[in-house]
Amino acid sequence: MKYIVMLGDGMADRPAPELDGKTPLELAKKPNMDFLAAHGMVGICRTVPEGMPPGSDTANLSVMGYDPAVCYSGRSPLEAVSMGIDLQPDDVTFRCNLVTLSDEENYEDCTMVDYCAGDISTEEAAELVHFLDAQLGTEERKLYAGISYRHCLVMHHAQTGSDCTPPHDISLKPIKEYLPKGRYGEQLLALMKRSRELLKDHPVNQKRVKEGKNPATSCWFWGEGTKPALESFRKKFGVRGGVISAVDLIKGIGICAGLKSVDVPGATGYIDTNFRGKAEAAWGLLQDGCDMVYIHVEAPDECGHRHEPENKVKSIELIDREILGYLIPKLQESGEPFSILLMPDHPTPLEIRTHSGDPVPFVLYRSNLELLPHAPAYTEKLAEQTGVFVPQGHLMMAELLEKS
Repeated sequence: MKYIVMLGDGMADRPAPELDGKTPLELAKKPNMDFLAAHGMVGICRTVPEGMPPGSDTANLSVMGYDPAVCYSGRSPLEAVSMGIDLQPDDVTFRCNLVTLSDEENYEDCTMVDYCAGDISTEEAAELVHFLDAQLGTEERKLYAGISYRHCLVMHHAQTGSDCTPPHDISLKPIKEYLPKGRYGEQLLALMKRSRELLKDHPVNQKRVKEGKNPATSCWFWGEGTKPALESFRKKFGVRGGVISAVDLIKGIGICAGLKSVDVPGATGYIDTNFRGKAEAAWGLLQDGCDMVYIHVEAPDECGHRHEPENKVKSIELIDREILGYLIPKLQESGEPFSILLMPDHPTPLEIRTHSGDPVPFVLYRSNLELLPHAPAYTEKLAEQTGVFVPQGHLMMAELLEKS
């Protein structure tokens, strides 16, 4: 038996006025997802334990089979692992976004114009982060460059206790009420203010402005955490697994769990990502001895954060056509039984531009066994109408792997 998790990050939504009162899943043309729903078990699942923040960190830990209430130690250390950073037990990490703030004189009066600095390229961002580290880094702290706008700050011999807000939660809002607080709040804010001074006239930003792109005008720190410790996926479930993602967070979870991580050329984390390349990489892992492959696509989430209704619909259609449309025939032709778990990690509703902790629709399909109840299509409403509700998302992996 081969197992696929098709994870569309933030794919679930609420009815949107811009889409004639439909959700992106309801509007998208997705024959492969609908085929799975018509022949598999359909329901809804709570991926984020009540009381925990509805982040891609907690939600993907859950879908991968790890209870976030037990093993979650923060978002940024998972990303740090993917970057190859050797964390020590007394290191504290923070995600460092490159963001675009409005240009008020006082930092506190600025507005969060763009949480991703115009989806800045990895090459441009690396130049800026290396520059900032040379100016702001010390023996006790260091900045590491990641992918696009996503980077990492490591503080040595430190403790947790800072209170920071994800920048995608405050898009187009004044930042005054969301500045860092707690243990290192003042230090983090000072670094953010100094980064704005340093980045203002940097050649990378001057070039971006001339090209009509948003410049990276400041660092923004959030996602505090410490070195994670996850039980080996193979030890926990008895199968060999792999993970495919464009973002360090998901790669980091996979690496911590002992999954094989594959880098796909052209994988960006946005709607221009290499969808077909991810499908081909998944097939390659299955041919190379993996029993389970976790395919993560960030694009629907990014489109939700940016309030791009048409692109969110398009991203779902691309997942359906380029990934499921490639893998399902391959799996069928192989003659070996297979199972597919299709679901988001969390909703990213267009109306709020950030994550929601609402339960998400799922399909569990087996090629050799009819599972009930079916649904005529894969949508939030039809999934809820089946009456199937899984209150603990981390149990879904055991169900997929027939270990429950």
